[in-house]
Amino acid sequence: MEHLLFKGTDRRTSAGISEEIDAVGGELNAFTSKEHTCFYAHVLDEDLPLALDLVSDVVFHAVCAEKDMETERSVVLEEIAMRDDDPEDLLHEAFCEALMGDHPLGRPVLGTEQSIGAMSRDALFNFYKKRYTLPRMVLAVAGNVEHAQVLRQTRKLLGDRLKGEVLPVAPRAGRARIPVRRELVLNPDDTEQAHLMLGMRALDRHDDRRFVLGVLNAALGGGMSSRLFQEVRERRGLAYQVYSSTAAYADTGNLCVYAGCTPDKLGEVAGVVRSVLDDVAHNGLSAAEVARGKGQLRGGLVLGLEDTSSRMSRIGKGELNYGDHLTVEETLARIDSVTEEEVAKLAKELLRRPVSGSVVGPYDHKDDLPSEVHEVIQ
Repeated sequence: MEHLLFKGTDRRTSAGISEEIDAVGGELNAFTSKEHTCFYAHVLDEDLPLALDLVSDVVFHAVCAEKDMETERSVVLEEIAMRDDDPEDLLHEAFCEALMGDHPLGRPVLGTEQSIGAMSRDALFNFYKKRYTLPRMVLAVAGNVEHAQVLRQTRKLLGDRLKGEVLPVAPRAGRARIPVRRELVLNPDDTEQAHLMLGMRALDRHDDRRFVLGVLNAALGGGMSSRLFQEVRERRGLAYQVYSSTAAYADTGNLCVYAGCTPDKLGEVAGVVRSVLDDVAHNGLSAAEVARGKGQLRGGLVLGLEDTSSRMSRIGKGELNYGDHLTVEETLARIDSVTEEEVAKLAKELLRRPVSGSVVGPYDHKDDLPSEVHEVIQ
């Protein structure tokens, strides 16, 4: 869908769209995540009217011609092939499958060769007309602009579409709709390294403890001083890259650990990761680790404000997910309020949950994997 909208509108051809944004040295693009699609433009402040016009034209007035559908089908199939050539991308998709199964969050954003091949223009166009409506959207602008200026130009473009108050989609009840799993997914690949991802279900984005989780993640595997980096790389030299990360969705979330190593070290890496998780679950983090984690979050937030794209994304996600967004000062205060005891309590809850995992590497069958990998999942 995202690709097809750039192929032409009622007023512009695909080439015309590209020519207009190139003429001002700007960027017009889009990306799709598990739950959201974002169309964005990056231009000089004086070119804001053009950016608003181009984005709104692409989003609301796309033609979605049959001939373009076939072209973009081929492009997406190439994108899938490119993803499958990237071990980390492949690993992450396999991890989502292991953790979420056949739930939409467990399926790849790009789809599969089968789903892309079976998609019709009519089905896609009906989806576009049903889903690409203002009540489901948020407009976020950051940079050297005035709020009144943005409102004036947006009203000129969208007119009566802007009438009415819109609230964010409420979180749906029933987290049990996504079964808790202990699964291991292997993607055989002729790589020099073995790629491992282990993780568990965590917090949804509406959970007030999300700042506590941010501190826990930063201290666990968010930097060079983190537990995982120090144990796996610095002390044992088992992997060049190791880190932890989190993802939060409307109904659920995850906390996962990635490590890339030579195949002969995979078992030891899995065992060390499990040992670190168990230690943090039982004993928590030190006051110094919690302080560093909080500092990492604070610094990352403030440094990100130097980039207008980060500012745009931050306020847009806040409005889309919560109907509001925390100010920088409010966010910093929430981070500062996290206590060592809160981190320990959350670590004990999350790090004892069932673990799922994925492996990409030179293994033909799951039975070829080291026993330590299976033991972590069991």
